Amino acid sequence: MIIDPYVPFRGEHCETTAMGNLLSHAGIRLSEPMLFGIGEGLGFIYWNSKGMDFPFIGGRVKPDELTTRIAQRLNLQLNVSETTSSAKAWLHVKGSIDRGIPVGLKLDCYHLDYFNSKVHFAAHYIAMYGYDEEYAYVADTSQQGDMTKTRLSTLALARSERGPMSSRNLSYTIDKTSALPQLDSLLRASISSNAYQYLNPPIRNIGIRGIETMSKAVLKWPTSDDPNLAHHLGMTALMMERGGTGGALFRNLYRDFLLESLEVLGDSRIEQAYQQFIGIAQLWNEVSASIDHAGRSGNLDELRRTSELLMQTARKEREAMELLLDIDK
Repeated sequence: MIIDPYVPFRGEHCETTAMGNLLSHAGIRLSEPMLFGIGEGLGFIYWNSKGMDFPFIGGRVKPDELTTRIAQRLNLQLNVSETTSSAKAWLHVKGSIDRGIPVGLKLDCYHLDYFNSKVHFAAHYIAMYGYDEEYAYVADTSQQGDMTKTRLSTLALARSERGPMSSRNLSYTIDKTSALPQLDSLLRASISSNAYQYLNPPIRNIGIRGIETMSKAVLKWPTSDDPNLAHHLGMTALMMERGGTGGALFRNLYRDFLLESLEVLGDSRIEQAYQQFIGIAQLWNEVSASIDHAGRSGNLDELRRTSELLMQTARKEREAMELLLDIDK
C-alpha cells in the first residue's frame, strides 16, 4: 500500500520535514522556517553524561517538543503512539497508511539503508507514506533524498533502538480539529514564548546559558582522557554542520522565520533581530569550522578560538532574543 499521489515536503531539518509532510498531506502548507518558528524551535543544549563517548551539541529545543508545539499552535490533534512491542508498532503504522494517512516516525537513523554516515542518533524523524512486502517508503530531508525507502527489517531496528533521546517505537499522526488561528497573533505568541524560554533556561546546559557552558567546557576537551579526541572533534563538527544537530542550520531557519514574520507584522524589533541572526548564523559556521580544524590539524589550541566564538555568539543571541521578548505586547 502506497499513498498515491504523494507530494513530499522538502526540508533541511528532520523534525520539521516530517511534520511538514503530515501537514501538507492534510492541506496545511507552511514553509519550513515558519514551522520551526511557530514550533518555538530555537534552542541550545550542551549534554555530557556518563555513557556518552563525547558531549552532544544541539541547536534546538529537545526532541518531540517542536512537533507538539506546532500541533498546539495550529489547533491540531496530535495522535502519538508508543509501545515496546515491534509487532504492535508496525500494525499501528500499517493501519494508518492503509487508511491513506502518512505517519511520522522517530527512530535511530543508524539502521536506515539510505544513510551513508553510520552514526547512532535516536532522535531522527521521517514520514512514512507506503510499504510493500520488503520496503517502507519514506520522506526524509533533502540531504537524504526526499522520497526514499528502507527495508522493513531495518526500519524495525531503527524504531526499537535504545539509547540517548530514543523513544519506544514512537509514531504520530495529525487531525484537524478546528479552523487555523489568525497568523499575526500566532506569530507574536510563538516569538515571545520562544524568546522567554531561551533566555530563562531552568538549568545551565540549555538555552543561552548552555552556549556559555559549552564555551568553558571546550577548553577542557584537550585535557580529557579520550584516545579518540580527533575523531570525536571531527564527528561533532560534521553533526553540527551537516547532520542538523547544531551549527548554523537552526539559526538560518529562525532567521528566515523572522523575515517571514516581518512581512506579516511589520515590527521594527523583528527587523533588528533578523539582521542580528544573519551574523549569528555565520558565527555558528565558524564555530563548527573551528572544531573541525582542531580535529584535523591536531592543534588543540584552536579550541581557544572556539571558546571565544561561542561567547561572542551567546552575547549576540542574547541581544537578539531580548528584542523579541515582548513582541506579543
